[in-house]
Amino acid sequence: MPSNESAENNTQINIDIDTDTGAASSFQSHVVSRDNDVDMDMLASSVDTIEDIDIDVSSAKIETALNRAAAARDSLADCDGVLVAFSGGVDSAVVATLAYDALGSNAIACTAKSETLPAAELEDAHQVAAEIGLPHKIVSFSELNDENFVENGSDRCYHCRTMRLGRMYDAAHEHGIETVCDGTNASDADGGHRPGLDAVDELNITSPLREHGLDKEDVRIVAAAYGLSVAEKPSMACLSSRIPTGLEVTEDRLNRVEAAEAALRTWGFSQFRVRDHDGLARIEVGSDELTDALDIDFVTAVRERLQELGFEHVTLDLHGYETGSVSPENDQKSTETTSADRSIETTEERSNNKNTESSISAIVEPSYPTE
Repeated sequence: MPSNESAENNTQINIDIDTDTGAASSFQSHVVSRDNDVDMDMLASSVDTIEDIDIDVSSAKIETALNRAAAARDSLADCDGVLVAFSGGVDSAVVATLAYDALGSNAIACTAKSETLPAAELEDAHQVAAEIGLPHKIVSFSELNDENFVENGSDRCYHCRTMRLGRMYDAAHEHGIETVCDGTNASDADGGHRPGLDAVDELNITSPLREHGLDKEDVRIVAAAYGLSVAEKPSMACLSSRIPTGLEVTEDRLNRVEAAEAALRTWGFSQFRVRDHDGLARIEVGSDELTDALDIDFVTAVRERLQELGFEHVTLDLHGYETGSVSPENDQKSTETTSADRSIETTEERSNNKNTESSISAIVEPSYPTE
């Protein structure tokens, strides 16, 4: 079984500080202590004195990331208060930490609970908020009440984000707060098809990471510097992203996907998706975990469990998991690859083929609105 390590497409962040040097000791105490205000200027100026850093980026990159974080924090300090749209992932955790350092009790973390949020992610969000020291508010709503969302077109994320952030504003106003922040980073803005960002812009959401140029690598550096437990947590999109564009999003499908992914988490995988092709499950795991996914014991166990959940067929995508590879802008490429390079059976055809009825096989996915 695989160890719980970050997938290949996530930056490995592991900072070890040599406490034999005074500057390094000062750096460490300011980074990880929640008892004192974090001095971001000291963080940035101390980087080049740290002698033992095990990280895949240069010291200059670390210093740049911390300086950008300092600017983001200072911009939040100008607000009377902020509510952070909080998923518990690394991006929103860094924003929440900066907000806490800038505003203390005038910052609130808020998570929107709905059918598309896995229960495990909600629990993680609660734990991370407690780790940071922020009060954590939960608001409930249902995307399934919006026909535009249920229809699952290429703009599904726009409708979801509009509803979700609208609830955030409602919660903020209940606390007398005017500013709502989210964890959009500079990499997201360059990430291809992201209709959810249109909602962020239309609703005037403050995105301090994006506004101050922090990309995903920067965010992980800052999270590691603060000692956040989610510094290496893989990205996690909402459950509806597992359902192909044009196939209705239903509560049954969402529940089935959530249970299937919970099983993969239990078996030790760290980067994964279970795509629901209307009765056919296509499992994606990180490329460094593909060997584990081909283990015969896992093959047997995952097939039995997913069939218990209602999937007629269980398949493994030999391409592995890759962020952004399933966005609508890849429709034509996926179609051409399918017709030219692979002969892929439909679910109905598979049901007539006894040799593939319960096999693990590679298939090509259709389009998905997000990762």
